[in-house]
Amino acid sequence: MQSDSLIYKFYYQWWKNIDKSIFLLISLLFIIGLFFSLVSTSLIASDKLDTNSYFFFFKHLVYVSIGIIIIFIFSLLKTDQLLKCSIFLFFVSFFSLFLVPIIGIEVKGSKRWIDLFFLPRFQPIEVLKPFLIVVLATIFYSNKANILLKYFLSFILISIISLLLIIQPDIGQTLLVVFSWAVLIFTSGINMYILLIIFVLGSALLAYLIFYLPKFDYIQGRIFSFFNKETGSHNFQSDKAIDSITSGGFFGKGIGEGTLKNRVPEAHTDYIISVISEEFGVVAIILILLLFLIFIYMVFKKIGSETNDKIKLILIGSVSLILMQATIHVGVNIRLFPTTGMTLPFLSYGGSSIISTSILVGIILNLTKRKIT
Repeated sequence: MQSDSLIYKFYYQWWKNIDKSIFLLISLLFIIGLFFSLVSTSLIASDKLDTNSYFFFFKHLVYVSIGIIIIFIFSLLKTDQLLKCSIFLFFVSFFSLFLVPIIGIEVKGSKRWIDLFFLPRFQPIEVLKPFLIVVLATIFYSNKANILLKYFLSFILISIISLLLIIQPDIGQTLLVVFSWAVLIFTSGINMYILLIIFVLGSALLAYLIFYLPKFDYIQGRIFSFFNKETGSHNFQSDKAIDSITSGGFFGKGIGEGTLKNRVPEAHTDYIISVISEEFGVVAIILILLLFLIFIYMVFKKIGSETNDKIKLILIGSVSLILMQATIHVGVNIRLFPTTGMTLPFLSYGGSSIISTSILVGIILNLTKRKIT
């Protein structure tokens, strides 16, 4: 009987109702990430740390497997259960973000991770981002406050999160969070003058922090290096990435023939696009970006037929978060943006990043599944 119940839940409550096209597409993206982890990035990452040749591939496989379970759980919940669960988990991850300056692990000058004895090391902001979208949408569509108060409450929340990220420091994630908030308030129908004032004040504050506080000297260096390539000293990674993309040409050098993964730290995370391009060519990157665009198109097609404004906003925020993260990753790799650590959703190695993407996908699949009446 219990077996029959599980089959019923899997088929009638999940598989029969989810958008199979979206699920199969994100599964394909995860599989592509595993493939490149196996043939390109895992071997060199393992060699650098003197571990088993396929150590990182198996870790990547474990993370993706956990991610698929998370997708299944979040997409199986009823909508009201999903929203309540997301709000609860937001406060849990929000609290963990406060713990980072206190008990966080410092890696390469940044304190962004927590290493608890009963949990593997994780990055709280990665867990928080998907639930932040749900919380912001809940604030904007609350009936208990006027519109200006809603914007003010969301501004305070984003300011606190941004401050905690700047302290780490993590400017890339700060920009990602602020961008997601801007997309949501723009979509919710904010007065454009208010949005412009917020943008100007926020930009001025960020510029002050970066250019006048000694803590952010390295960020100044990256920005100056980006605009002045000849005198800059922070262009090593981006220059190697561009060289790799150029040397790979249209069809690439072949599996295992790339050299970027040997020369650049974090090639298996922040520079995965360049590694892929060098070995498999620009054509592979075009196909990957095409898959992302198809995924975004599918979600927005669902948004167009959705009647609930709150669900619309959550879907827009979720897909925009994935799109912006992918844009920053590709932009850094082709030197369109200054260097910043940003993984590519679905493809890059990294437990926190994969978990974050999986939560977002689970939320998207939940809110786009066939409604049972």
